[in-house]
Amino acid sequence: MTKLSVNINKIATLRNARGGNVPDVVKVALDCESFGADGITVHPRPDERHIRRSDVYDLRPLLRTEFNIEGYPSPEFIDLVLKVKPHQVTLVPDDPSQITSNSGWDTKANLEFLTEVLDQFNSAGIRTSVFVAADPGMVEYAAKAGADRVELYTEPYATNYPKNPEAAIAPFIEAAKTARKLGIGLNAGHDLSLVNLNYFYKNIPWVDEVSIGHALISDALYLGLERTIQEYKNCLRS
Repeated sequence: MTKLSVNINKIATLRNARGGNVPDVVKVALDCESFGADGITVHPRPDERHIRRSDVYDLRPLLRTEFNIEGYPSPEFIDLVLKVKPHQVTLVPDDPSQITSNSGWDTKANLEFLTEVLDQFNSAGIRTSVFVAADPGMVEYAAKAGADRVELYTEPYATNYPKNPEAAIAPFIEAAKTARKLGIGLNAGHDLSLVNLNYFYKNIPWVDEVSIGHALISDALYLGLERTIQEYKNCLRS
């Protein structure tokens, strides 16, 4: 079964825009779980413009599903993850000034760095995932670095899907097959939505997890959070 991990960064963005604690990030995360989410994802950035380090500490003891922390492996990020010990850590190559993740790792060029970082997390018993483009070579070197999984960066798929779904999904199928051949797990995320998620799932049904935030929270403004989560879960069924 493909798991749905809800990224709650946008909830934190809304809270931070006004100050105070409305909406309550922890309550929303727990509600997502009760509404059917299989996990919660957060991406704490150095400037804390959405998820704060304190949110990460608050969430860890209360979550009942899988907790995924994603981010660039700076010394501060590594320290946070090793202290919190989530179920999964996802490494992204973000510059601190980026609005959102917009590319995968060059795992070949960064093989030594990623190997060192992944070894720290693997030694701590934390499942590791590396954010990569739909490129079999990048998947291969992520495996060489010691990643338990790769997360495919799906923005190019989402962009091209309305024009030509078959062409849009093709490179992702090849990358997914490479991951399966190498014996590592497969995640996916970025711009997946109610429009394109089911097609992605039907073509790559062995994907372990999808992480979705922006589209899901946007849909919830119209549909409500509980119904939205159920609609996304429905997309992960044949």
